[in-house]
Amino acid sequence: MRYIFVIGYLLYTGYLLFTMKKIEEYKHSLMHLRDAMDVINGKWKLIILLVLQHKPFRFKELVREIEISPRMLSKELQELEINGLITRSVLNTKPVGVLYAITEHGKTLNTVTASIKEWGKKHRNTVLSATVEKTNN
Repeated sequence: MRYIFVIGYLLYTGYLLFTMKKIEEYKHSLMHLRDAMDVINGKWKLIILLVLQHKPFRFKELVREIEISPRMLSKELQELEINGLITRSVLNTKPVGVLYAITEHGKTLNTVTASIKEWGKKHRNTVLSATVEKTNN
């Protein structure tokens, strides 16, 4: 009986509805984060996008620049192209060459990659200084 009273009171004050609305907003924001992570998730995708921000690259140039296996690079490039973050242009050369470039949509991730890069730098310094500190003690 006491639980019915509590639930009735929460409904009467609107607290329960407010809380349920907040939970739905939270779930909705998580959905957006999951969508973004599905697109950029993986060890190489952000690195590829970061490299392509500077200029278009041929496939073999990307392999050398990023130091990634051709098979893994091919897989990552296909996924980035499917999501509209890069373009793949077949060049009219002999042998046939392929040029990869970042799209305007892909450039919208520039601030994200810059922020993650900066965070990584700070994180590395934090971990290194904590390691040095432990070593000195």
